[in-house]
Amino acid sequence: MATKLENAKPATDGQLFLEALGKDWPDRYLLLEHLVEPANARPRQKFEAVARFVRDLLARRWVKTRQTREKLNPKRVYYLSMEFLIGRMLRNNIVNLLLDPEVQRELDKYDLDWRQLAEVEPDAGLGNGGLGRLAACFIDSMATIGLSGVGYGLRYEYGIFKQAIKDGWQVEQPDNWLRHPDPWEIQRTGKTIRVSVNAAIAFQGSQLHFTPNKPSTVLGLAYDRPVVGYGGKVVNTLRLWGAAASEGFDFGEFSQGDFVGAVLRKVGAESLTRVLYPDDSTESGRTLRFLQEYFLVACSLADIVGRFRKSGNPDWKDLPNKVAIQLNDTHPSMAVAELMRILLDQARLGWEEAFDLTVRTLAYTNHTLLPEALEKWPVDLFQMLLPRHLEIIYEINRRFLDEVRQRFPGDVGKLQRVSLIQEGPRKQVRMAYLAIVGSHSTNGVAKIHSDLVRTQLVPDFAAMFPERFSNKTNGVTPRRWLLECNPHLSRLITNAIGDGWITDLPQLRKLAPLVEDAQFRADFHQANTDAKRAFSHWLKTTTGKVVIPDTLFDCQIKRIHEYKRQLLNILHVIVLYNKLRANPMLQMPARTVFFAGKAAPAYHLAKLIIKLINNVSAVIDADPATRGRLQVNFLADYNVSLAERLIPAADLSEQISTAGYEASGTSNMKFMMNGALTIGTRDGATIEMAEEAGEENFFLFGLTAEQVVSSRGYYDPHWHFNHEPATRQALEQIRDDHFSQNERGIFRPIIETLLDKGDTYMHLADLTAYTQAQERVAALYADPQAWARKAILNVAASGKFSSDRSIQEYAKEIWHAEPCLVP
Repeated sequence: MATKLENAKPATDGQLFLEALGKDWPDRYLLLEHLVEPANARPRQKFEAVARFVRDLLARRWVKTRQTREKLNPKRVYYLSMEFLIGRMLRNNIVNLLLDPEVQRELDKYDLDWRQLAEVEPDAGLGNGGLGRLAACFIDSMATIGLSGVGYGLRYEYGIFKQAIKDGWQVEQPDNWLRHPDPWEIQRTGKTIRVSVNAAIAFQGSQLHFTPNKPSTVLGLAYDRPVVGYGGKVVNTLRLWGAAASEGFDFGEFSQGDFVGAVLRKVGAESLTRVLYPDDSTESGRTLRFLQEYFLVACSLADIVGRFRKSGNPDWKDLPNKVAIQLNDTHPSMAVAELMRILLDQARLGWEEAFDLTVRTLAYTNHTLLPEALEKWPVDLFQMLLPRHLEIIYEINRRFLDEVRQRFPGDVGKLQRVSLIQEGPRKQVRMAYLAIVGSHSTNGVAKIHSDLVRTQLVPDFAAMFPERFSNKTNGVTPRRWLLECNPHLSRLITNAIGDGWITDLPQLRKLAPLVEDAQFRADFHQANTDAKRAFSHWLKTTTGKVVIPDTLFDCQIKRIHEYKRQLLNILHVIVLYNKLRANPMLQMPARTVFFAGKAAPAYHLAKLIIKLINNVSAVIDADPATRGRLQVNFLADYNVSLAERLIPAADLSEQISTAGYEASGTSNMKFMMNGALTIGTRDGATIEMAEEAGEENFFLFGLTAEQVVSSRGYYDPHWHFNHEPATRQALEQIRDDHFSQNERGIFRPIIETLLDKGDTYMHLADLTAYTQAQERVAALYADPQAWARKAILNVAASGKFSSDRSIQEYAKEIWHAEPCLVP
């Protein structure tokens, strides 16, 4: 498959439609949708009018795309993911349609600025972190390349939560992102799917309750969103499923006076897609999550199979030739059992043929090495809700273990290690194992991660099916993450090398010789300065926080988790704070440290780390010795839109996870693409990024993954406390309430985690090396010309990390699918 994409020229439909709309289109949109005159319209109403106007611009290409696929019947790719962190769509759709000048010219007539109106749009609450943002990048690239692709997810009424900070603590608030009608979605009323489970669902008090052996049906309602490929020639679809009760309510119960009971059963069914990531610390929350995953799989596979049969494919043996289904992590792993159920019970195929078709149709991406993230669902939960699927899983396991016995006679240990069923007081189905056995491909998402999947996570499976395992390093879309979010830098790049990089990111290599051009270095530095000032202005106007643009912007934006080591970062901040207090004349660049990310509501230590960051920030702000030289900011409610503002402004990207724990990382790629330098461990895709740019242009430090593993059982955090004065001082300050004088003892669990519970993620083992790496950062930042050279070389080397490259590899090596461009 060619690397260079040929979608750079826009389709003409947009310009033609602009002319057809005539001069009074805003009046019509506002009057028809809101019954208001344009002069009296509120910002939200104006946004909806412009968004619907843009949706109508792309509607013709959307329909044309569907018609072309129906006519040509190419192999279709279906991407199943519990998350699609798509961000705001107005700006993205206008940029990808290449209609920015035309749309703005139209809006100028009505004194409207679409960029300002874009700020009214909420971030869609369809994801949480890197998994969902990766999925969004992938469907963007599938459309840009021209693959016939559909993304499948759930239409959560509420996102994970809105994060507020009160007295330093994370406070969770509802994220009702669908409070207003979403102008991008279209409900497909003819695409309703009936999903059956072996239990009735209702509320009892505030908890969902499930009554076994009382079969019930939930309706899956299809909501389609456009996915515009760059150039506007291809518009693919993201189909989201919303849950609804199969009946309004039980009229018999209503007639007998139990109106409340009847309605609660209706509400119980609709709660399946009420919220992203229900609290899994309760049995009810875990059961709801289990049902969400099955609901996604059941709706999507019914839709996929229906489209396959409708497209003139009479023979089931053609299924793998016409359909590729990618499971994004273990969440959709039930697709193995569900596809088998369809082929066995509906198509009436024999077991061998059904399993062969299932394996050749499905592929699985692993995103984690953390045991707690490799889902396991209790057998009794399957028995209560999906007994037929449990029968199928047991039969898959029986046949698989028979094969293992034949290949490895007498190896009882191997049988236990590879069984799809984990024995114990409460038997569980190992969903990752089900995905590996029931698919033809298992891939990791960075070279080191894929190696660790094979050698440490599932070595027995890798030995049995070596041909099934591969690596597909992640990537991000350069349209949103450079062209759109960083106009200062993207204009400079285009002026220097042309605009071919937008769909062929390796062309950024042409920037490398320009490091010797003093004017280009100056322009590059100015682009970064402009982005920092723009971010600082936005931060002040929206939050009241004041930051100094002429400081080193040091950024760590990630989900809050011990392995990502925000705790290591704040320990270094305390070390810097102590250095400045001990020596007010210390020569070091002024630094502004940014943290952003959410902690799972039940993850108490992660929430305590947020509290520590905010308390340290308050102490530093109040100390005259550090004022103007060191500042810490925790940016609340991290989302795509915040990232689009902060990443272009960053100088330093923190990628400091414990080596061997981060699957890939994608924020690291976005920072690199926008000119930030990376301080990081040899983990995830950071290793490959350093290989592309040269390790001399990175700030790498700390234990390797091999050293982390070999240190288990020998690592003693107390040694570092006793022998490293800076480490000891920082920990003693936390322990002795220097950062919590009015909340005595509040951070004791952090000290216990670092010293008394073994420091699982080896913060103290890496703290001194991290501090030394940060000293190298400070020394380089003091030389703007040297810093600019390395930053330019990082941008020039970021071409590999486009999601276009990732998707081309998936298409060629896993899906065996070719582009089907729309004429």
